[in-house]
Amino acid sequence: MTTVTYDDFLKIDIRTGRVLRAEPFPEARKPAFKLWIDFGPEIGERKSSAQITALYTPEGLIGQQVMAVVNFPPRQIGPFISEVLVLGVSDAEGRITLLAPDHDAPPGARMH
Repeated sequence: MTTVTYDDFLKIDIRTGRVLRAEPFPEARKPAFKLWIDFGPEIGERKSSAQITALYTPEGLIGQQVMAVVNFPPRQIGPFISEVLVLGVSDAEGRITLLAPDHDAPPGARMH
């Protein structure tokens, strides 16, 4: 395990967002969805590719809150640009469960 300092941790900007739109991403190498997420007025809407197809459907994701890293550089994934990294944890079978606040939080709220 790599040790990081608290200052290193503070460089990672993790915010709440609300999924506005979700679509299948058939061009991805591994099963994934394309997500459009609202991070509030300061950051706005950002896109992400997320490998969360085992436990989620596009329809079920609409309106759901997520946590995401918003200050990584964009990544080209096939024909899609992923602008944020949606956070999740994997279970014993490798299925990803999204990380989200357990109470409603405003879009763009920063994790402390």
